Amino acid sequence: MGILVQLAAGLLFGIGLVVSGMANPAKVLNFLDVAGNWDPSLAFVMVGAIAVTALGYRVILARPKPLFAAAFQLPTQRAIDARILVGPAIFGVGWGLSGFCPGPALTSLGLAAPGTLAFVPAMLVGMAAARLLSARPTAGVRRQSA
Repeated sequence: MGILVQLAAGLLFGIGLVVSGMANPAKVLNFLDVAGNWDPSLAFVMVGAIAVTALGYRVILARPKPLFAAAFQLPTQRAIDARILVGPAIFGVGWGLSGFCPGPALTSLGLAAPGTLAFVPAMLVGMAAARLLSARPTAGVRRQSA
């Protein structure tokens, strides 16, 4: 049952990316180009996503445990270290140069969007490299039991 819920959530997420324009790298690049042809419409998508996520966390974390897992997995690390600074910086540079981030890139791959055949393999190589370079892949995750 859990896999069907995950499939439905992934499909809903993908449809949301397409409908909002987040799967269109040109729209994303126009959003990031504040000194040029700026398109602020994706700011509304982001604000909506933050609102839904904040509400979702409040509702879900009020439960004693998830529906399809034994415990919640919540981050516990509070320190700002090099990984917290470098990782998002690399992500932001890649997003700014290509107009893709992982979710929209995979959605755009299914839509045969230009650039995805180069971006997605490069993204997968980068993800594999990050795992190999990580000394503590599960550091900072706390498991809450029921």
